[in-house]
Amino acid sequence: MRVLPPGARALILCAVLAACGCVAPALTDSATPWPAVALLGVLCLGCELLRSCRLLGSRMPEGMGAFFPVVLAAVYLLPPAAAALVAVPAALAAPVVQRPVWVRRIWHAAQQATAARVAAQVYGLLGGPATLGGAGPGATDARVADFPYAVVPAGAAAVVFCLVLTALDAAVLAAAERRPAITGRRGLPATSSGGTAGLAPYCVHGLAGLMMAVMWRSPFGLPAALLVLLPMYISCWVFAQYTRERAAHQATIRALVQAVDIKDRYTRGHSERVGQASAMIARELGMADDRMEVVRIAGILHDVGKLGVPTRLLRKDGPLTPEERRVVELHPEYGHEMVRGIGFLGEARSAILHHHERVDGTGYPYGLAGEQIPVLARVVAVADSFDAMTSTRSYSRARPVPVALAELERCAGAQFDPAMVRALVDAIGRHGWHPVVTSDDDVRVVVPRGGATAPAPSSAPSSASSSAPAPPGRGAGGGA
Repeated sequence: MRVLPPGARALILCAVLAACGCVAPALTDSATPWPAVALLGVLCLGCELLRSCRLLGSRMPEGMGAFFPVVLAAVYLLPPAAAALVAVPAALAAPVVQRPVWVRRIWHAAQQATAARVAAQVYGLLGGPATLGGAGPGATDARVADFPYAVVPAGAAAVVFCLVLTALDAAVLAAAERRPAITGRRGLPATSSGGTAGLAPYCVHGLAGLMMAVMWRSPFGLPAALLVLLPMYISCWVFAQYTRERAAHQATIRALVQAVDIKDRYTRGHSERVGQASAMIARELGMADDRMEVVRIAGILHDVGKLGVPTRLLRKDGPLTPEERRVVELHPEYGHEMVRGIGFLGEARSAILHHHERVDGTGYPYGLAGEQIPVLARVVAVADSFDAMTSTRSYSRARPVPVALAELERCAGAQFDPAMVRALVDAIGRHGWHPVVTSDDDVRVVVPRGGATAPAPSSAPSSASSSAPAPPGRGAGGGA
């Protein structure tokens, strides 16, 4: 954003003036411990520069606030105005992607100085300095820290630090970008979008800062305090690796799904909806979160093998001939071959291969029956058929959700695992079916809570090869 609205300019000016008021007493007070302020400030700056640089080929994730433990250590060790001053150098040096760069840096410095000052005031009001022994930084004659009571004011200060940053973020977003204030809750618990910022990380930063303060005031002094940062940065680096790997996984999945969607117009949104229904079944069955994520990915990628099927067959409006049907029925094996080298998919690969098996042994590609069929494949089979029946395709109109569920129950024990069908029925009965909409054409049947029937859609893209009831040539209840 190149031009700031007048409201945002006024807010930033007020924040800068408030920050100046926060740090001014430190500049005029002869009792300010300048060696400790300078040392913590340089340490803050070094932490931020280290986070911004590439570390073993990986950058720390944005929003990690790598210098916050040092700022909070200053909150615990220094007078409030001096603690506010410590946060300024690192905030000014932090990398900024969007423009105006220097305005954003000044805003961050003002924001963090204000948050540090308020947190230090709260820490003092709660008697925090007394729990650390009451001596200044570097003193070796201080009393031993009073645990566990020292944790209470330290934790409160960390929470206040988080909440002040949150409030200022929300205010500037509302003023500068006219976004709802709730979107600025950077410091609040992580939202469903999975952001790395949250209240818990600030509590961890606060604990690390407290350990720094305790070690600094111990006979071991500053070297011991610096050692506290080592495990913190190791954990940050590990988290950076995890973040990069997860982003690569998500990009791989998106690329595969987009390739299928481009090839077959009927699958637009189908993959995501099957993943959503699969996750609902898994949750109802009580699967662990990590396995539920694997089920969701299996549902999203179940039709990836259609990349190997001729497009004319996928888009054919009429019934398939026996020869064409055999070609289409190869898509689970194609899909398994495509993803067999992607190690992170794990169990999802077997679900991709076997999601068209039937519990009576008449499915494909291998005619497995009952418990021979992998659990995840049985989950995806139900989710796939459900979405196919509630979607309009070239050879059938969408069915209302209650009708589709009744059809699944009718086929339970022959085509589908009854436990998976029951789980989907219970999940939709409890939460309703609110499918992911990926285009304007995806007007779907939605059952509100309580099971009331909603009108059927006029159209909704789906897969011509899903396990939905179909006319002759497509298979009765088992499609290609």
